[in-house]
Amino acid sequence: QVQLVESGGGLVQAGGSLRLFCAASGRTFSSYAMAWFRQAPGKEREFVAAISRSGSNTYYSDSVKGRFTVSRDNAKNTMYLQMNSLKPEDTAVYYCASRNVGYLGTLYRAQETYSYWGQGTQVTVSS
Repeated sequence: QVQLVESGGGLVQAGGSLRLFCAASGRTFSSYAMAWFRQAPGKEREFVAAISRSGSNTYYSDSVKGRFTVSRDNAKNTMYLQMNSLKPEDTAVYYCASRNVGYLGTLYRAQETYSYWGQGTQVTVSS
C-alpha cells in the first residue's frame, strides 16, 4: 500500500532553517503530484506548497512564498520542503500528501484532491 513518511521536523529559533523530507513507497512516485500542508494548534489544516510529478510546476501559499521551497527527487522517491527565515507562526505539524494524478491544475490547495497522507512531523519555531 502507499505510505508517506515525513521527517526532519524539530525545534528551531526564529530566522532559522529546517528541511523536511517525505519518503514515499508503494507505487511509482514519479507519476503523482505531491503537496505539503500544515496544521497549527487550534487551527484547521492549510495548504503550504505543491509540486507536479516532474517538479516543473510548483505553487506556494502567500504566507510562505519566498521563504519555502518545495522540490522532489523521483529517483529517491522523496519530496522536500526547504524552510528558511522561519517565523513563530510557522509552528505546526507538517503533512505531506499525494494525489492520484500527476498534474496540479487549479485545485492544488484543496485537501480533498489528495488521496494519501503521512502522519506528520512537528515543526516548532521559538521567538
